[in-house]
Amino acid sequence: MERLVGTISRGIRLPIIREGDDLYKIVVDSVLNAANSEGFSLRDKDVIAITESIVARAQGNYASVDDIALDIKEKFPSGHIGVIFPILSRNRFAICLRGIARGAKKITLMLSYPSDEVGNELLSYELIDEKDVDPYKDVLSLKEYRDLFGVIVHPFTGVDYVEYYKSLIEEEGCEAEVIFANNPRAILDYTKDVLNCDIHTRIRTKRILKKAGVNTIYSLDDILNHSINGSGYNEKYGLLGSNKAREDTIKLFPRDSQGLVEDIQKIIKDKTGKNVEVMIYGDGAFKDPQGKIWELADPVVSPFYTSGLVGTPNELKLKYLADNDYKDLSGDKLKDAIKESINKKDADLKGKMSSEGTTPRQLTDLIGSLSDLTSGSGDKGTPVILIQGYFDNYTN
Repeated sequence: MERLVGTISRGIRLPIIREGDDLYKIVVDSVLNAANSEGFSLRDKDVIAITESIVARAQGNYASVDDIALDIKEKFPSGHIGVIFPILSRNRFAICLRGIARGAKKITLMLSYPSDEVGNELLSYELIDEKDVDPYKDVLSLKEYRDLFGVIVHPFTGVDYVEYYKSLIEEEGCEAEVIFANNPRAILDYTKDVLNCDIHTRIRTKRILKKAGVNTIYSLDDILNHSINGSGYNEKYGLLGSNKAREDTIKLFPRDSQGLVEDIQKIIKDKTGKNVEVMIYGDGAFKDPQGKIWELADPVVSPFYTSGLVGTPNELKLKYLADNDYKDLSGDKLKDAIKESINKKDADLKGKMSSEGTTPRQLTDLIGSLSDLTSGSGDKGTPVILIQGYFDNYTN
């Protein structure tokens, strides 16, 4: 019988993961038990996607506010730090900021506006236009910001992030100064020692500031990139990808996990005979049209994955074939012609009109985004996602 279902994304329920748990066994057993319970079988090229959160938790990859403060003190002995371009997040950045402030004497906090790097708005473009402010060149003090725009709270969280971040700094006994600018060079009028907190533009920001004469420059991936008194760390991403665990503790992005995905792949092969792919995923990369947030607060969607997930899709656009090459066909003749085109397609369709409109993104970004949407960020209890049929096409 012809298959009538394409890609299926299933959330797999797991027990609550704690530090030291055998994640290899728990993931494999949970996937196989779900298959048995729901009456489906694993197939070659299925994808098992594991959220980064449970990997880091099983590793015990945690650090405290004090650990952050010690690293900050070592890297910024002058005590006056320009903290620039942080995202607006109680979960992602607030605890990091507390640690940074605990390790400093004064912070000049420079916020990008009207929104942060991932789309969280301080204010709207409509309001900026109404006040005749040019965000590309105007540098605003806190007083100027308040006089122009007043107090604006985030529409989803109800938080005034300007006051929230300023208060966090001051609660640590650190002097706080807040400015608003989008040109990284602006911070050099206040201090020559800078911590740039942007995620995806951090390399460019560093390059600009080095050329402009900065004295000391680090980015978040330089903080806790080694253990502080036995703390967790991430040698590649530092504080990037971290989340709030407790009021004084963060959970860092997972590290050293290539062996995990490859071992789970091998165990599944041994138990079922199927060649599955395995990946660890964090935030997906997609934009919310209502809130304008494009989600990806992690440095990458997937830090670790098996080799079969390298590359981008190589797909024909079915509607292009139907509307152009085979516009005079219908029914079984159209179906057979399209199947033949798929079977004979080039190994690389880049630049071909027949692939125009397909998604030119890395497989790990696409599958990780699907996984993140499936698992959600709340109480679903499905930190592992099983995706079947992703690599199928119309001929399967």
